[in-house]
Amino acid sequence: MAKKRLQKKREAARASAAQTAAPKAEPVKKATKTVAPLKVETKKTEPVKVETKKTEAVKVETKKVEPVKVETKKTETVKVETKKVEPVKVETKKTETIKVETAKSEPVRLENKRDDDRIYCERLARHLDELKWLYCELYQDNPYVTMHLNDLLKVLKKFYDMRGNALKESDLKREKDPTWYKRNDLTGMMMYVNAFAGTLSNLESKLDYVQECNVNYLHLMPLLDSPKGRSDGGYAVADFRKIQEELGTMDDFADLTAACHKRGINVCLDFVMNHTSEDHEWAKRARAGEKEYQDRYFFFDNYDIPSLYEQTCPEVFPTTAPGNFTWLEDLHKHVMTTFYPYQWDLNYRNPIVLNEMIFNMLYLANQGVDIVRLDAVPYIWKQLGTNCRNLPQVHTIVRIMRMVCEIVCPGILLLGEVVMAPEKVVPYFGTVEKPECHLLYNVTTMASTWHTVATKDVSLLRRQLDIISNLPGDCVFQNYLRCHDDIGWGLDYEYLENFGIQEVPHKKYLNDFLTGKYPDSFARGELYNDDPRLGDARLCGTTASLCGIERFGFEGNQEGVDRAVRYDITLHAFMLSQSGIPVIYSGDEIGQVNDYTYKDDPEKADDSRYLHRGNFDWKLAENRHDPTTVQGKLFPALDKLEHIRTSHGVFNSNVPFHTIDTWDNSILAFVRENDEEKFIGIYNFSENNKVAWINEEDGMYTDLISGRELEAKGVQIPAFGCYWLCRSKK
Repeated sequence: MAKKRLQKKREAARASAAQTAAPKAEPVKKATKTVAPLKVETKKTEPVKVETKKTEAVKVETKKVEPVKVETKKTETVKVETKKVEPVKVETKKTETIKVETAKSEPVRLENKRDDDRIYCERLARHLDELKWLYCELYQDNPYVTMHLNDLLKVLKKFYDMRGNALKESDLKREKDPTWYKRNDLTGMMMYVNAFAGTLSNLESKLDYVQECNVNYLHLMPLLDSPKGRSDGGYAVADFRKIQEELGTMDDFADLTAACHKRGINVCLDFVMNHTSEDHEWAKRARAGEKEYQDRYFFFDNYDIPSLYEQTCPEVFPTTAPGNFTWLEDLHKHVMTTFYPYQWDLNYRNPIVLNEMIFNMLYLANQGVDIVRLDAVPYIWKQLGTNCRNLPQVHTIVRIMRMVCEIVCPGILLLGEVVMAPEKVVPYFGTVEKPECHLLYNVTTMASTWHTVATKDVSLLRRQLDIISNLPGDCVFQNYLRCHDDIGWGLDYEYLENFGIQEVPHKKYLNDFLTGKYPDSFARGELYNDDPRLGDARLCGTTASLCGIERFGFEGNQEGVDRAVRYDITLHAFMLSQSGIPVIYSGDEIGQVNDYTYKDDPEKADDSRYLHRGNFDWKLAENRHDPTTVQGKLFPALDKLEHIRTSHGVFNSNVPFHTIDTWDNSILAFVRENDEEKFIGIYNFSENNKVAWINEEDGMYTDLISGRELEAKGVQIPAFGCYWLCRSKK
């Protein structure tokens, strides 16, 4: 009986203790809309450490403040299962931990299954050692290098936390499918928002037309804040986080990217790395005399050092903006300006510049940008005694940016604008182990194509394709015929010298033919930055005008127009059949010709590139379904080619290809072949009907364009015509 009385006393004591402890075991409170996401701030800027060997207390941080749901069978406190069964610590605003101890080991089930912190830490861990090494190597002479590195790492996490849920889900999807951009289902279009639709909101209303063009990769030309009259077409950025007022707001841009994503359209935006506008806040503060901001550019009190730079640095615009420095009378200093005087070169020797520009890039990525076009990337590192192009430090910076993206926003692609000789372009892909850019412009093939139009000789173009065919399959080019920029003649002149062709007179011939000065030329273009001393002028014009549609249309020569339309289609067919991502310049799909009205605008008259930057002609676009018009012949033909390309896996970027002999210098042919199909593209760059003397003895082929069946032997091909021959191997 004594034992029973003692047992009852113990049970009563337990019940009393349970009632006393009950107020402490408060249920988990549901978060409301006023609860902000948790932020972790420390006094010391330490690098992020990832520890996995020990099972420490679990910290749950969520970007979306959603209630934690605990499912139990009974109304009892819940015990969280861990390897060491330790209490769960939940961070609060006061950075105090709440301990949840229970009698039963039942797992907590979170509504949000994605563990953002774990994902971020795993991505960071993959790159942290290399990131630290490259950063410290780049800035080894800076006594505060560790501090700047820690600042970078701290802010990367903040940008990751601010990244929207839909973008994070897209990142995860693309991480699981890293070759998503290497297939044959991407077709791009470049456009100026103001020329195409006026504003960002209007562009959103015209996405139906964009999709009718089979476009799922939309490159919007520069639209960030830029001073009128000193914008260089938007490439003089005054604020990297503000949209040009006449186009809309950053909210409008985010709405547009969200609308594009719902339609499966990726958005590309330029990121101008080399310089800022002189109206940028940094430049204004530098001009006001603040040394910290002057250190973000290249300032010199006298011309001694600039004169040394000038000895080795080529001029980008020798006619319109000679030299690489600008004298600032108000400051009595020289500032480095590789491009135009109002574009001040950034000093990437200063780690603050690199950090802040990375943050600007991530800000744009978080607005929904899928492809970041790195503008003028070869120029970003300056070193006295060099040509300040393609220096090793440039590749270090691009590699750092690639790793940053893979940590914060791995769904993003980096597109490098490297307008250089072929041997200078390929290194920007990096290596398989340490990649840099995902994509590069296929500049040399583009220029070689127009060289072939002017010479009717495919030898140089074939050599360029042979070079590309021998590159690793991971090298993905962006292919195009025309873009916002001029055509520069950076060709393989060492090869051309074997045929007695000299650089300067050959450039003059190309420009004379493509501007219509050469006898019987069908092309109509204009020169850009003509420098008679060097014979180094570049070329401007739309595809339609350079193919003859403008000339013959003006003359009322219908036969000439039909032939020009056929040539336009053939050039696009050649571009679409190359390995990589094809991008059409807005207006080319309807055969839009040069716009000479730019000469009436004082802000544009000195820049002949506006010849091919005219407003999109929506009245012409209405003719795209009328087969009696240029638009009605061109638009359906390109539409058909684009659908053929996306329906045949032989056009994937990783499919091997090689050129073959046609025994005619004006006819180009190449073979693409995988396990399922064999494709032969044949292109006649001559104004005469020809025979391509190929001899593929493996059966009958079908021309995917016309549906005609024929052997791949002695193929008769019309003037400026093409064939897409294909044979199933199964």
